[in-house]
Amino acid sequence: MELLDESIVPEHVREVKQDAREFADEHIAPNAEEYFRTGEYPWDVLEAGQEAGLVAQDINEDLGGRDLGLEAMLAIAEEFYRADAGIALTLQLASFGAEIVEKYGSDEQKEEYLRPVAECDQITGLAVSEPQTGSDLAGMTTAAEKDGDEWVLNGEKYWVGNAVEGDWLTVYAKTGDSDDRYSNFSMFIVPTDAPGYEAEHIPEKMGFRASKQGHIFFEDCRIPEENIIGNEGTGFYMLADFFNHGRVVVGGHGLGLAAAAIEEAWDFVHDRDAFGREVSEFQSVQHDLADMLIDFERARALNWRAAEKVANQDNAGYWAALAKANSTETAVDCAEKGMQLHGGRSVLTENRIARVYRDCRIPVIYEGANAVQRNLIYSQRQ
Repeated sequence: MELLDESIVPEHVREVKQDAREFADEHIAPNAEEYFRTGEYPWDVLEAGQEAGLVAQDINEDLGGRDLGLEAMLAIAEEFYRADAGIALTLQLASFGAEIVEKYGSDEQKEEYLRPVAECDQITGLAVSEPQTGSDLAGMTTAAEKDGDEWVLNGEKYWVGNAVEGDWLTVYAKTGDSDDRYSNFSMFIVPTDAPGYEAEHIPEKMGFRASKQGHIFFEDCRIPEENIIGNEGTGFYMLADFFNHGRVVVGGHGLGLAAAAIEEAWDFVHDRDAFGREVSEFQSVQHDLADMLIDFERARALNWRAAEKVANQDNAGYWAALAKANSTETAVDCAEKGMQLHGGRSVLTENRIARVYRDCRIPVIYEGANAVQRNLIYSQRQ
């Protein structure tokens, strides 16, 4: 089946889409089962992705990247997540948060921190969520206080990709206590070797096992005052803009997973007999597959339309929320139908459909839970 065809993809990103597919077929798919089983960090696949120019290349060419835009990152996401979500997330998290530094940081910050990431000498990450707070960006409690020519951070961050493996992180912290709760936060560059920074891996997850998230503890963690990104008190607004791009790409996570579920279900029912005939000959099975295809094509059309809207800053928050919620929930629906069509075989973790089912439950939560996306969709059409 050819579900992720290029007809809907803008011509200027079709080449990178093809490169991503070839890389996924050669490096991601063959290693997916092993990395799911071991839960290890896929350093070898990450390094291969860096060498192939498919990791951290959304950074500007002047800093060593390829300046890949939102539509290119969506095209890569579709292909990578179709092959395996855990490995794919590791590859895409290698530069997570770098866009914030590129858009709002100083020239000195870009040269010191972004160039090594673009040149694949370092990896980074973004620290926003906390143990007791996830989607409420204005409810975070990790604080940064000015002390002479330094900022001092105290608090915890949770679900942080590359918290242990990364060289530096973009960190969201509270710097004010005004009545305007949205103006109380700032963004900082925090090297992972800074004094007072400690991190540990979060225990095993049900899915995305090849991607490592961490729990960070800041205890009087000191960084230079010049490590603040942009202006104090503007962190919330930086993140809101950043997540519009991110949610379109997360929609691509859902599309890749949905495609994988459909492929697995299609192949299984066309290669299995029951009650004296091939399973695919039952009308109910055909209807399930048809519903999966309808949902997938509808979600993909919306997601690519949203990519164009967000890239052009046309009511970006609304379109990003639509794409993220619809595509990730389509993945869940397709995976559930795929499990049902597999029958008892569906529960064996050696089968791809079981891994897809586990994985697809996670993107509906990250980058803002889908209940929050519905709040955004409603509020931005008022």
